[in-house]
Amino acid sequence: MKIVGVSACPTGIAHTYMAQEAIEKEGRKRGYDVKVETQGSMGIENELSQEEIDEAHAVIMAVSIDIEEEERFEEKDNENKVITVDPGEAIREIERIFDELEKL
Repeated sequence: MKIVGVSACPTGIAHTYMAQEAIEKEGRKRGYDVKVETQGSMGIENELSQEEIDEAHAVIMAVSIDIEEEERFEEKDNENKVITVDPGEAIREIERIFDELEKL
């Protein structure tokens, strides 16, 4: 399974990168191909291409702010393939989030 995600929080420091790490770690543990874009204090890092988004089976949005270029994910959202959670929730409950994602 291929999973992409975006993590972003108001300050763009700790929770943004902790959520990214949690998503990537759990994805690897389950044998998935995972890439997470961060929108933090350094701007957009590890930016997802439209092709990567289109090829993904599902998207995890670990965000507590509006993100840049959100329209890239509209098609996945219309397909009900997007799970949106708070970055703190992604850090604390990543196994449950992946369990939900597998049911999409």
